[in-house]
Amino acid sequence: MATFPSITPTYGVQKRSAPNTRTVRFADGYEHRILFGLAENQNPKVYNLTFEVSESDNFNSTGISSADTIENFLDARANDTTSFDFTPPGESSSSKFVCENWNKSIPYLNRARIQATFREVFEP
Repeated sequence: MATFPSITPTYGVQKRSAPNTRTVRFADGYEHRILFGLAENQNPKVYNLTFEVSESDNFNSTGISSADTIENFLDARANDTTSFDFTPPGESSSSKFVCENWNKSIPYLNRARIQATFREVFEP
């Protein structure tokens, strides 16, 4: 299991909850909601993260910039279609996530902005 590099996202993380429920609505206005799936997997989180990182520094003395480290990691997960461990800001433990899309911009010389959406998954 891969673990996301220890690069902290910038302030302003957005966290969204997406409970797995099914709703049945009847003609008389009655509505019934039921949980869909296992009880502990009912409320996966989605994080919209922004990383403001360097394009030229050496992350952990590897000779690779922080921006390249993030991109290489996400590209590798896209290629092997596996989830990864990530500890969201403000949380005490890690969970399993996938990142299905991200984008990178270079707003200033030697600075990169990577915006990524991490979606929590439940796997053994």
